Amino acid sequence: MAREPEDLLRIYDRWGPHEVFAEPHSRDCTQTPSKLVDTHCCFCGQQCGIRLKVKSDRIIGFEPRYDSPFNEGMLCTKGVTRYLQNGHLDRLTASLETDETSLGFRPIEYQTAIDRVANEIKRVQETYGHSAMAVLCGGSLTTEKSYLAGKFARVCLKTPYIDGAGSLGMASAASANKMAFGIDRAANPWDDIVGADVVWISGANVAECSPITTNYIWQAREMGARIVVVDPRITPIARTADVFLPIRPGRDAALFNGVLKIMIDQGWIDHDFIDNYTSGFEQLAEHVMQWPAHRTAKICGVSERKLIEAAELWGQAGTSFLLHSRGIEHHSNGVESCLGAINLVLASGRIGREYCGYATITGQANGQGCREHGQQFDQLPGARDIRNETHRQHVAAAWNVNVTELPGPGVNCYEVIRKIHAGEIKLLLTLGFNPKVSLPNSRFVGEAFDKLEFMASIDVFLTETALHADIVLPGSMQEEDEGVVTQVEGRVIKINRVINPPGDAKQDWRIIQDIARCLGRERGFTFNRPREIFNELRTASKGGISDYSGITYEKIDAQQGVCWPCPTDEHLGTPRLFERNSTNPVSNGTGPFYFPDGKARFCISEFRPPAEATDKRYPIILTTGRVASQFQSGAHTRRIGPLVAQYPEPKIEIHPLLAEKNGVRDGTWTTVETHRGSITLRAHVVKTIRPDTVFIPFHWPGDRSVNRLTTSAQDRVSRIPDFKACACRVFPANESGRMDDVSRAT
Repeated sequence: MAREPEDLLRIYDRWGPHEVFAEPHSRDCTQTPSKLVDTHCCFCGQQCGIRLKVKSDRIIGFEPRYDSPFNEGMLCTKGVTRYLQNGHLDRLTASLETDETSLGFRPIEYQTAIDRVANEIKRVQETYGHSAMAVLCGGSLTTEKSYLAGKFARVCLKTPYIDGAGSLGMASAASANKMAFGIDRAANPWDDIVGADVVWISGANVAECSPITTNYIWQAREMGARIVVVDPRITPIARTADVFLPIRPGRDAALFNGVLKIMIDQGWIDHDFIDNYTSGFEQLAEHVMQWPAHRTAKICGVSERKLIEAAELWGQAGTSFLLHSRGIEHHSNGVESCLGAINLVLASGRIGREYCGYATITGQANGQGCREHGQQFDQLPGARDIRNETHRQHVAAAWNVNVTELPGPGVNCYEVIRKIHAGEIKLLLTLGFNPKVSLPNSRFVGEAFDKLEFMASIDVFLTETALHADIVLPGSMQEEDEGVVTQVEGRVIKINRVINPPGDAKQDWRIIQDIARCLGRERGFTFNRPREIFNELRTASKGGISDYSGITYEKIDAQQGVCWPCPTDEHLGTPRLFERNSTNPVSNGTGPFYFPDGKARFCISEFRPPAEATDKRYPIILTTGRVASQFQSGAHTRRIGPLVAQYPEPKIEIHPLLAEKNGVRDGTWTTVETHRGSITLRAHVVKTIRPDTVFIPFHWPGDRSVNRLTTSAQDRVSRIPDFKACACRVFPANESGRMDDVSRAT
């Protein structure tokens, strides 16, 4: 349903988040719980273990879970407050439909809502074809829900257009991992960090985004490890680094090439490993000769001396662990940057053994599991290639459908938005996903939603995305369902149901099946519980790269998680990939990597500058990221009072030199403008950021949303948008100027 922007504001005022409440509901933590339930935090990909207290079907508190192997009882600021969102006043407990008279929503019966969604799907697909519909899903769903959503799109709806938040997260890392290793997963358990001689961290603000990971790095440091941090900001972990490289955003591929050249020149590479277990090194070595230290330092905006120090630490280490995250991945050249990081690891030969590893840090709760088993536009369960006929036949057999019925690959979520905007896709179903805040150039996203003939959203809150929907169906929080997720190490863990969904809210997988039944297409969608879905997933994944066939709920409980691949009932899982031993599912005598010859691939990391260059009008680089007390689009964390109190609104981080040059003072209203628009926020003048760069966190909607400014330029391989580098200008704004800007924003 198309709405004018001012209409959305009125709807938001009526149904939007009550962020002003310091506590959504009072909690008396002295109450005696009726039961304690072991489960996991609902937020980031670390998925820390937590024990929730329950009384009268309400969560009243938590206890540390010291038996959890990853966090051993530790929790971050989000973990200790995560239970407060349950029972919030904004919680959706009834289905909603648009109300033309009030420009808002009104409650309707659940079955009436399901009927209307199904009828609109029939109408649109009968009129325009199966491909006129798309499904977009969040990255915090259990794997069972994600698997079912992928099957629902391809079997029930027969559309190729299914994708999710993974296309906004680890897509570049996933592409690079598959190109170099043949598999997309962190290569090592986090315990290997602790024994490493050198820990290299690129584009990862672990202290705020992955706080428990920081503890592993601190432990390594206490045991003598040297720390290298590459980031345009002096993040908390950078303050304790032995070498800090304040890189200009979007130049990471150049930096990795320069470090590798130094390593080759100094002989700090493992020739035996390269000869026996890799291919392509000669071509790469020739390529990086164009990256001498002085050129690399100049392009990256770092000290040549510090660059050489970093290369020396990494090159001469006995053991090492390289970590990176969205800071190098969220670019139009993100795949090249990730390949550059992998090249350093392979050239040193330090992978596939104790204390020698490489990993991208999973951002979302189940970013790994969601893309492995069918939510991603080009993958079938088991991380199978939807273009591969053998892969298609296996999954078709598991689903009991003819292989010719399976659609081919779709497009990633931003390209789905482009197709909506172009009028090619007429109907959209979203599930636990808030792309109105998460996607770049969000005005374009809103315009696309308003061009849809029909839109339905399944969610627990009326998010900024759901405000555009014609029907909103109340879904379930993590604690209201059971299933599995795959956390940052590749460990499959169990989420346990703690309480029941309130009112007419339903588990998401039940809603999907109710739509299928109302469509008259329920065959294959008659599961009674998540365990049944998981057992089918095990069959569908068997023999694939992401092989879960040997994993059961019982094995997960017994082992406190199982690292995939796990191909048989007897197999204990694979905590460390690429080990040259008999327990590695692909160890075949020639090498442990996931290619027929068992060898990893060196891939040339071609440096390309960011898609949007600075110029005289927009001379400053704008980059984005997270803060410790908020998560993703903020739909949940902005409803937790203590987290809101910690960081109530976004600010513009700006260096004193840049602030003085542009007439900006600390705490004053300041405008940042790009080619796509402007926002006005308070300035936070700090010395912990490059003087040519400003930083704004992305967890807020509307006139506080930095993604109104970011560019939608995409990586040519992974199709990830360029969130981390666009051109801007900065100037002071008075109160009236700010109000004018808010008016323009809405």
